Amino acid sequence: SGVGGISVLKHIHALLPNEQLLYVADSKYAPYGNKTPAEIQARCFEIADFLIAKNAKALVVACNTATAAAIDAMRNRYSLPAFTLPIIGMEPAVKPAAEASRNGIIGVLATTGTLKSAQFAGLLESYGRNVKVVTQACVGLVECIERGELYADSTKILIQQYCAPLLAEGADTIVLGCTHYPFVRHVIEQVVGPKIALIDTGAAV
Repeated sequence: SGVGGISVLKHIHALLPNEQLLYVADSKYAPYGNKTPAEIQARCFEIADFLIAKNAKALVVACNTATAAAIDAMRNRYSLPAFTLPIIGMEPAVKPAAEASRNGIIGVLATTGTLKSAQFAGLLESYGRNVKVVTQACVGLVECIERGELYADSTKILIQQYCAPLLAEGADTIVLGCTHYPFVRHVIEQVVGPKIALIDTGAAV
């Protein structure tokens, strides 16, 4: 979904510097957060077909929303003998956040599509039982980042608005549940202060 996955790509390049990496931004259809699962699946199939035609030996779905909507369908579609390639997805880092939290209260910043997904519900069921999880959909933030407005006052205002409920609930750990959000990590850090731990999943992928 646009430039967000570049925050994951940089980790892949750091660990695998000799691999050829091909990135599809799909900026024309970004953001995915307000698209239906069927629309997102169609985009993922088209992009995957393109990458496979370029002889990709592994696919990374570097978008939390796309993973939630399409990863199972992609694995089913490309599990034939002709497509024996790994497909790696994203998910908000609820488990490491729960382990890192000191007070048992974690916040999750993500798109509406991610937070409404069955995959996210499964994460909460598996790893959120012993902690309080406060979620916040960040409508409009991806668009700001896509436009390159990383230091704009309007972007900071949105971040303040979305972080406020998490801080009010006492969250000491916040998950960056969208691949776009690491690009404004510096602003989020300014807003929440140095005592709040921020977690993203690029390195884990």
